[in-house]
Amino acid sequence: MTVFLPRTAVLTGVLTVAAVALSACGADPDASTAEGGKGAATATTAEAAGGIDALAKAAKKEGTLHAIALPRDWANYGALMDGFKKKYGIKVEVENPKGASQDEISAVTSRKGQDNAPDVLDLGSSFAQSAAQQGLLATYMVADFADIPDVQRDSIGRWANDYGGYISFGCDANRVQTCPTSFKDLLQPQYKGKVSLNGNPTTSGSAFGAVYAAALARGGSFDDIQPGMDFFTKLKKNGNYTPVKSTAATIEKGRTPISIDWDYLNAGYTDQFKSKGVDWTVTVPSDGKFSQYYSQAINKDAPHPAAARLWQEYLYSTEGQNLRLKGYARPALMDAMKKAGTLDKSAAAKLPKVSGTPTFPTETQQSNAKGVIAQAWG
Repeated sequence: MTVFLPRTAVLTGVLTVAAVALSACGADPDASTAEGGKGAATATTAEAAGGIDALAKAAKKEGTLHAIALPRDWANYGALMDGFKKKYGIKVEVENPKGASQDEISAVTSRKGQDNAPDVLDLGSSFAQSAAQQGLLATYMVADFADIPDVQRDSIGRWANDYGGYISFGCDANRVQTCPTSFKDLLQPQYKGKVSLNGNPTTSGSAFGAVYAAALARGGSFDDIQPGMDFFTKLKKNGNYTPVKSTAATIEKGRTPISIDWDYLNAGYTDQFKSKGVDWTVTVPSDGKFSQYYSQAINKDAPHPAAARLWQEYLYSTEGQNLRLKGYARPALMDAMKKAGTLDKSAAAKLPKVSGTPTFPTETQQSNAKGVIAQAWG
C-alpha cells in the first residue's frame, strides 16, 4: 500500500479486479460535472463541486471507484469499502491488493488518460511527497482538512495523512521462546532465520520504516539512516534475517515468526490468528520508536473524479476515522475527535501501548533516506 508504504503485509481475502476488467468500466464523461454545472475534476473542495450532496450524486453516476493496493485487512479497509458502498451506493474496485506505494505511482504514470488508471492513492508519506513533486496529484481539501496537524498535510492539499502507527515487532510466542523487545535483541543467535520484513524498503513503506527505526535505535537520526542499513546488513550476515516477505500466510505457516511491521497490522494479526492457535504478541521496540502515517491523494487525471473526492470525504469523516481506529490504526484526526467527543474511546483503548510524542522526518530527510536505501539495499 505498502508509507511509506507496501501495503505488503497480511493481504488475504481481498477483492481483486484485473486491469482488463477495470478498463471495461470507463467513466461517464458527463459524470464529472456535479449539480450546478460545477466540475468535480477541478474541484478543490466539496463546496467547489456544488456541495457534498451534488458530489455524491455525480459520484453515483460514475458508479465506481478504481483503486490499487488496498487490502481489506490493512487498517480496516474492508470495513471502509463496505461502509462507503452502503452509504453512497458506489463500489470500490481494487486491483493488485498486494501492491506497494511505488506500484500505485507507476500505474498513474503508465495509464494516464486510460479508464483503468487509479482514482485514488494510499501512499507512504515519502511516496506522496514524490508524487506531488512530479505533478501527479490533484489539489483537494476535505471538510476537516484544517484539523489535520500541519506537519501531516500538504499546505495546498495535494496529500494529507489519514492513518498511521509505529514500527513494531510481531512475534509468534509459540515458536519463539523469548520474544524480542528491542532491535538490540534481534541480533541474538536465538533468532536465527526468524526475523522478516513486509517487503523491500525501496518499495515498501513499512520496510522503509523498519530501516529508519533501526537507524534511530543504533545511533542514527532522521538525517542519518545509514546505521539502519548497517543493522540489517549485520542481521543478514549473522543469519537472523530471512528474505521471506512477511504476510498473513507466512505467519500462519510459521515461516516468519518475527515480523517487523506497523503496530496496527501486527495487532490485527493477533485477533486474526487467535482462533487458529497462534499466540501473536506485539511490542513497540524500546530503542527504535518510529511513527509513520499513510497519506491519501487523488490522481490528477482520475477517471472517476467525483467518486475520488467523495471517497476522501468518507475516509476523513467521523465514521471513517473511527473505522480506522477499530483496525488499530491511529487516525490523523484523532486529537481533533478527542476534543469534539466523537472518538471511539473503547477502540482507542485497545491500541498498542507506546510512550512519548511521535516526530516525523521532513520531506528532504525522507528523500535523502530513500536515496541511501535505493543505492545500498540490493
